[in-house]
Amino acid sequence: MSDQETLKKIALNDVHESLGAKMVPFAGYNMPVRYSSDLEEHKTVRNGVGVFDVSHMGEFFLKGPKALDLIQRVSSNDASKLFDGKAQYSCLPNEDGGIVDDLIVYKIKDEEYMLVVNASNIEKDWNWIAQRNTEGVEMTNASDEISLFAVQGPKAAEAMQTLTDVNLSDMTFYTFEKGKFAGVDNVIISATGYTGAGGFELYVPNKDAGEVWKKIFEAGADYDIKPIGLGARDTLRLEMGYCLYGNDIDDTTSPLEAGLGWVTKFTKDFTNSENLAKQKEEGVTRRLVGIELIDRGVPRGGYKVTTLEGEEIGHLTSGTMSPMLGKGVALGYINRPHTKAGTEVIIEVRNRKLKAVVSKLPFYKG
Repeated sequence: MSDQETLKKIALNDVHESLGAKMVPFAGYNMPVRYSSDLEEHKTVRNGVGVFDVSHMGEFFLKGPKALDLIQRVSSNDASKLFDGKAQYSCLPNEDGGIVDDLIVYKIKDEEYMLVVNASNIEKDWNWIAQRNTEGVEMTNASDEISLFAVQGPKAAEAMQTLTDVNLSDMTFYTFEKGKFAGVDNVIISATGYTGAGGFELYVPNKDAGEVWKKIFEAGADYDIKPIGLGARDTLRLEMGYCLYGNDIDDTTSPLEAGLGWVTKFTKDFTNSENLAKQKEEGVTRRLVGIELIDRGVPRGGYKVTTLEGEEIGHLTSGTMSPMLGKGVALGYINRPHTKAGTEVIIEVRNRKLKAVVSKLPFYKG
């Protein structure tokens, strides 16, 4: 069987192909990587409004009196702080100091939560949580039944307002509402996204996905709305310094090394919390930092980072040419004490040595 035949297809696969999208394998799915050009699509989202079909993402529903307790034990952030209609970024630490996955926890109501996980980790995360479900929490994996559209950009609220009675411009970051959207009941409308450009993520049953997609584009026509692929999603998240699982964080990277101390709360016990608390106390030996190229070039994951004198001090995990800044930007792990913003370093790009500087995140300030 060919790779193409084993790839899973999202509900609107044929729609994307008919729009002329270049389709590529990503996390086991056949996904649209671009429709026109990454640069054009990136600028559409930064300046106007664009739509990503990210239906490959995973959705788990946890219900019951012990649902919060289970989430608290497996995740690093403090989910007890959530209220109905509030979402929270978090991660699932493993037993060895690394990260099983990063995720978003949604509190629908008391005793009912939705966890949104990365496509490549759906099975791994499900098994990880299920193995720790010792108190009968009702778990449902709805990943294959839900389509997810990310309508992103500064014009998203205005462009989508005719499709819902929910007041989109009043929604604050990381809140959500269940409501009617494009004629479909109980759509989760979430003020979240992975672009730093503002906007919403819409959780829609697969059976309604085609109709909702059509209505999104009808409503957004006056705003020059466009479909956007995974290529621009990557450059947009990199300009913001957002981690991508499998590149910048993985089973070997500690949340504290990755700069995720802000979602690692030691007010409760969770997987490996004792060792992570010790690591916090002692301090990490390396950190994930932003790096901006001074010299012209495109940084990529895997490139070596050295001091100006040539001592190897780390490596890049992700990199691109920033469409908005017109320079190379990257994320990478660098040994202390070279992690301070303003520190000049060298990136080894094949046989070239390019000057760069450790930079505060996000790269793009808007």
